[in-house]
Amino acid sequence: MNLANACRLILLAAIWGASFLFMRIAVPSLGPIWLISARIGLAAVFLALVAQILKQPFAFKHWREYLTLGLLNTALPFLAYGFAARTLNASMMAILNATAPIWGAVIMALIVRKMPSFKVGLGLLIGMSGVAVLLGFDHIIDKPGATLGIVACLSATLCYGIASAYTKLKASHIAPFQVANGSMWGASLFLLPLFVSSQPVSTPPPTVWLAIAGLAILCTGVAYLLYFRLVREIGAASTLTVTFLIPLFGVLWGALFLGEHIGGNTLIGAMIILLGTALVTGFKLSIIKSR
Repeated sequence: MNLANACRLILLAAIWGASFLFMRIAVPSLGPIWLISARIGLAAVFLALVAQILKQPFAFKHWREYLTLGLLNTALPFLAYGFAARTLNASMMAILNATAPIWGAVIMALIVRKMPSFKVGLGLLIGMSGVAVLLGFDHIIDKPGATLGIVACLSATLCYGIASAYTKLKASHIAPFQVANGSMWGASLFLLPLFVSSQPVSTPPPTVWLAIAGLAILCTGVAYLLYFRLVREIGAASTLTVTFLIPLFGVLWGALFLGEHIGGNTLIGAMIILLGTALVTGFKLSIIKSR
């Protein structure tokens, strides 16, 4: 991996880590439905504009895949994180987000009806232990609604795991940018009825509108473009290392801008979860060496 791509990888992790910060800022005023609807709708418009600039025609023939991935990879997990953001801090959500590859391994094992290898199985156990450490010793667990927030985060990463398996089995033939653009519009269609039947909690201040713009344009539109460029240039395996960097930035942004406390259990739980994720994904230092 050359220096330019290493910088892109770090930038991608920083951007995705900031999404939890932006949700924490915006959800008290907008509520989860309006927040996520705005995020996905604006991101869809942004990607459509990019598609015009790049002269990437919309392939309507893949509408089934767009709708499926729009639901599983965008609408449901984004909504789940929106609801979780009402009670959980950015650090907690960012760390729990790292369990997505663990769910992916479980889903694929169930689909192919094959027991995971010893290393993957060990990674699953370690990852679950990390979640237990993170949640069992954190004071936020005593906050009203926190348990439901934790379930929502884990449900979101479960959706990511299912979407990952679906992509490998049913949508691998579709160009990555087409998947990103089409699934964002698919997610917008699912959220439209919820959006028109709800209303924001209160009148949003300017900081909330900035957070929405950050979520939609930066954390969704720009991040997707960065992600797919990295997949093209360094491969999916190397790009997957962003999973290990996102919690670091999520915790950092939460501490810097929201004053969130970083306890010893948070750091220990995060390290255990990331170790389990590394084993599950087969991460090796060699995959980030120059090609």
